[in-house]
Amino acid sequence: AGDRWRLVAEALYAEGEHVGYGDILSAEYAQSEETHQAVLYFNDQGERIGYYAPDGSSIKKIFLKSPMRFARISSRFQLKRFHPILKVRRPHLGVDYAAPRGTPVRSIGEGVVIFAGRRGGGGKTIKIRHNAIYQTNYLHLNGYARGIRKGKKVKQGQVIGFVGSTGLATGPHLHFEFYKNGRFVDPLRQKFPSAKPIAKKELPAFKLATSKFLNLLPKWRLPNSISSHAEN
Repeated sequence: AGDRWRLVAEALYAEGEHVGYGDILSAEYAQSEETHQAVLYFNDQGERIGYYAPDGSSIKKIFLKSPMRFARISSRFQLKRFHPILKVRRPHLGVDYAAPRGTPVRSIGEGVVIFAGRRGGGGKTIKIRHNAIYQTNYLHLNGYARGIRKGKKVKQGQVIGFVGSTGLATGPHLHFEFYKNGRFVDPLRQKFPSAKPIAKKELPAFKLATSKFLNLLPKWRLPNSISSHAEN
């Protein structure tokens, strides 16, 4: 209660008729004593780069929280877990996401595919090296997205494969593994760093665009006008 937000978005027209909305260009969210702002930045070629705070820091994390948009966690990271097929207790060094067969699986961050193929109980597997510290693995896939192979560069959020039940699996799900400095860690307990900030050489152009888009934000409504607007 009491939180407020305002934003500026592109309006799309076709032959003079409004047909929808495009990108959000700037936004502000006010919560108690804290205010958060974000601006969409385009480079000189008009390419959409991403959302940043007014100081040029990225509001995007280096990794997504989940490799799928919609899924249910069916098994968490644990050192002793009863395997439903092998009937023994063994470490479960990843997180299982239950989802229908064919559900798209996304790379949680930019990186390079270092393996794409069938591997033992993991079935069809994709391994991605993100940098010298982080690597992620995606197991039990039904198949791979077009063009996914060893050496392929991938972007954050890019679809790399599809949920399946290949290997030792009782049903369709994604077994997701996260490595940090060569060791398995629980991805649900990680605090990911922010993505790269605006380059210093681009800061003047960025700040000019930021000022323009923030000045376009609508005036805050008074509390009574908010209530009146909501009731209408």
